[in-house]
Amino acid sequence: MKQNVVKQKSFEFAIRIVKLYQFLKENKQEYILSKQLLRSGTSVGAMVREAEHSESKADLVHKLSIGQKEINESIYWLELLYATEYLTIDQFESMNKDATEILKLLTSILKSSKSNPKNQ
Repeated sequence: MKQNVVKQKSFEFAIRIVKLYQFLKENKQEYILSKQLLRSGTSVGAMVREAEHSESKADLVHKLSIGQKEINESIYWLELLYATEYLTIDQFESMNKDATEILKLLTSILKSSKSNPKNQ
């Protein structure tokens, strides 16, 4: 069930990231930081999707770990965009809240997967 939640939330986050990227490009004329955010923010959901069909528990953990790193990187880019005044406080807080929630979900799934020796 948690993987379905993280799948849904990471997909919705990717949609928001694409829209934010379009906004930053068109309205703020920002191309470099937003491109980094686009890459990391959309790859989270891709890693979650890959994990759905993992070949082993180790493969599942590996793919979700990459997703965890990507969402953490996305949080960095969001913080940087806010600190450099490309994002308003409202934009930042909304996106950061979603990213932090995904990070917590992935962390919980990974802890559970690593501590449960079943299906290794």
